[in-house]
Amino acid sequence: MLPLTLKEHYTILENESSRTTRSDEERDTGWDAWGTWSDCSRTCGGGASYSLRRCLNGGNCEGRNIRYRTCSNTDCPAESGDFRAQQCSAHNDIKYQGQTYEWIPVSYDPVSPCALRCQARGKSLAVELAPKVLDGTRCKADSLDMCINGICQVSPALLYLWSINHVCDEVNIEIPSSRTEEKGCA
Repeated sequence: MLPLTLKEHYTILENESSRTTRSDEERDTGWDAWGTWSDCSRTCGGGASYSLRRCLNGGNCEGRNIRYRTCSNTDCPAESGDFRAQQCSAHNDIKYQGQTYEWIPVSYDPVSPCALRCQARGKSLAVELAPKVLDGTRCKADSLDMCINGICQVSPALLYLWSINHVCDEVNIEIPSSRTEEKGCA
């Protein structure tokens, strides 16, 4: 099987995360209609957009008031650089403990993959500059999984590709809309 392009990968992800069944709509009583989708968090490379709704039952609604979908699923030009590195470098002009530093991303942190951890170039100083990276930031460099609202969202497309090459009973996928779907393995 050929590897998916970024656009193909996130087209599958968007189709999975945007699907709503009739039973979902019936279960969502007490809510106002979903609002319009926000601007995308990125202009390329895969970002996230969100939609909000308001509870009409005085705060006693079942379900979530926010949903997400992917957007801007075209590859970024090579010269645009790494999205996490851009976020670290945005702090270069901000003093940290009385000094400014040139910040670069810290390698993958399995405990907090969606926190913005950066290191001062040429120093051993590594700090968390933000509790969460911007939506659409990759959880780790070699993955298409992305951080949305500070949580690493596992790509349904990648789990589907894994499932057709492995034997299992089922795979649970946490969709960015926070709905869990069951996918059988082939």
